[in-house]
Amino acid sequence: MSCGFIFVFFDTRPRSMPLTPVATHGSESKEREYVWTLNFGPQHPATHTTLRLVLTLDGEKVLQAVPYIGYLHSGFEKLGEHLDFNQYVTIADRMNYLSPLANEIAWHHSVEKLLGIELTPRCKYLRTILAELMRLHDHLLNLGTTALDLGGFTAFLYFFQQREHIYDIVELASGQRFHTSYTRVGGVLFDVNTDWVNRVRKFIQNFPPVYEEVNRLLTKNRIFVDRTQGIGYLSREDAINLSATGPVARASGVERDLRRDDPYLAYNELDFDVICSTGGDCYARYLVRMQEMLESLRILEQAIENIPSGPVNIDVDSDMVLPPKPSVYRSIEGLIQHFEMIMPNRSHDVPREEVYAATESPNGELGFYIVGNNESRAWRARTRPPSFIHFAMFPHMIRDHQLSDVVAVLGSLNIIAAELDR
Repeated sequence: MSCGFIFVFFDTRPRSMPLTPVATHGSESKEREYVWTLNFGPQHPATHTTLRLVLTLDGEKVLQAVPYIGYLHSGFEKLGEHLDFNQYVTIADRMNYLSPLANEIAWHHSVEKLLGIELTPRCKYLRTILAELMRLHDHLLNLGTTALDLGGFTAFLYFFQQREHIYDIVELASGQRFHTSYTRVGGVLFDVNTDWVNRVRKFIQNFPPVYEEVNRLLTKNRIFVDRTQGIGYLSREDAINLSATGPVARASGVERDLRRDDPYLAYNELDFDVICSTGGDCYARYLVRMQEMLESLRILEQAIENIPSGPVNIDVDSDMVLPPKPSVYRSIEGLIQHFEMIMPNRSHDVPREEVYAATESPNGELGFYIVGNNESRAWRARTRPPSFIHFAMFPHMIRDHQLSDVVAVLGSLNIIAAELDR
């Protein structure tokens, strides 16, 4: 197990020297004695990634929190201007690495809007199934590690076992367990077979007993409830003003879900509920994610039983879709088509337009802004990652809480460092 270091800096100035005024919530600035500074991260087990918080404490009470980012900067957005629309999928799935395929779907959703591409019915259902598997994958890790940080080790093991089953399903479809690079402009890399469909059905059948076991372990657990209820409160008004989305916003009473409000893929053909709460605290965010997993299971059951037949890619003769790999390797026509697609001066035309398109990722609204310039790559590419928005809310949510509440609030926000730095 990795370990981290916490550096504590005490105020050692003479008592006659005034301490730096610290702003307190709802009152004017005033001087406090025994104020000290704690660096939480960037290498600390409870942050899970490279996050850094500079906390100003009065005893164990958090007076102020200043988040710092930039420890995992990878130039993701700039790479979007140098790689073509298919190559960039290898970068997109490394942003929120808890649900890589959800990032790929969001990226190509934006690209296909720019190019005016309408997906085949089978591709829509296939991407919908994978998007919901990624939602389960993300929530399982978030809830498991949140319980682990608060002392609930058993729930962590139960949920991680289910994540392994999702890994197997994704590997069977794409050939890779984690960074799949599975979606393509106008479709996906490979079609799925009957064995894959049966594997998804088996997962749907086996998941509810494990869910109920963790539900019994955590939902009414006195220690877990005491550590999360009333902690990190975010009102509905603040959630709207601070641009919260996803489970964070819905746990504060903001009834917004892009799958319903701005439907894409096959969501307008499926029946599901948008889960909301008015609690606004860490416990409410836990309950929303738990219930969302059941709704994802409900979507999966409908989609897998009604997945249409037909191709997963748009017309293979189109100059916008890469040919299948067997065709590239075994025929001169496929090789020439692949060459025409890859060479920068021979690819399809991209309109000189700008688009923004977003999907309901597990963490919230994940959007991409793309500017086309008649080239096979974006002239400008920017992303709206939910973690970046939610991490900015942390100082507001942790103020006047205890130091031990920091891990609970961080866990409820599900901050991913690769989305912060990009």
